[in-house]
Amino acid sequence: MRLKLGRPDLSAYRTRADLPAASSASPLTVTWAGVTTLLVDDGDAALLTDGFFSRPSLLTVATRPLVSSRPRIDAALGRLGVRRLEAVLPVHTHYDHAMDSAVVAQLTGARLIGGTSAAHVGRGHGLDRVEVVTPGTAVPAGPFDITLVEGSHCPPDRFPGTITEPVTPPARASAYRCGEAWSTLVHHRPTDRRLLIVGSAGFVPGALAGHRADVVYLGVGQLGLQPTGYLVEYWRQTVGTVGARRVVLIHWDDFFRPLDRPVRALPFATDDLDATMRVLSRLAADDGVALHLPTLWTRADPWS
Repeated sequence: MRLKLGRPDLSAYRTRADLPAASSASPLTVTWAGVTTLLVDDGDAALLTDGFFSRPSLLTVATRPLVSSRPRIDAALGRLGVRRLEAVLPVHTHYDHAMDSAVVAQLTGARLIGGTSAAHVGRGHGLDRVEVVTPGTAVPAGPFDITLVEGSHCPPDRFPGTITEPVTPPARASAYRCGEAWSTLVHHRPTDRRLLIVGSAGFVPGALAGHRADVVYLGVGQLGLQPTGYLVEYWRQTVGTVGARRVVLIHWDDFFRPLDRPVRALPFATDDLDATMRVLSRLAADDGVALHLPTLWTRADPWS
């Protein structure tokens, strides 16, 4: 925690909220629903990362065991127009990613796909459709191939380690240990469109070598607190390695705030989006990569 007060002013980045909107002709769309929750949808089949919709307050997280909010989950799925999903994919298993994943999977008939920690979250909810992947091996899910590549959590990781037993709610935030942190590659076979989702602003050197993606949704939570060299290497190991031409920044929003209120950035005490934007804007310009911030609930066509 830092003593700097306040939070970044998002109006300073209004021109970055220019991601191409989806049209009725878009064969594949991506919709951001806060933090690293992304709906990838081709109109007939869809998958979802995380599905974190409950967003309990800071006071609740600090003082009480956590339980998913069905009203907030139902409202978010309704806003997204989701009834069925092929898969729910936690990017790692901290509570602000995975606490609702099993509930969303149950409600949508989805498989919960991830590592052993995600499986323990699912089994704690009595979920049957749980699949533990082999890292780097493609898993089919409807028209998608999903490849989970080993990643790392951005330092500091406040709840490190793996989850070794089922997490049955109500459960403290500390029960949701990080587990496996994934770089998630999504290949839509009918269009050959490829997407990389990096949920945590961390990396394993060389892990993404040999993979490619047209678009990267790049997690930047806590990135603004790192030295400049870390940001440069993070960009190189993710965006540079897969050869993306468009990057959308995620995991910068204040996730203690419910989704029915206007989105705002995390406070300077926990992150510095301004510092992140200064460095990544320069790197994107140098590499000729389009850099965007997403708009909540808006269907985008980042391949357009």
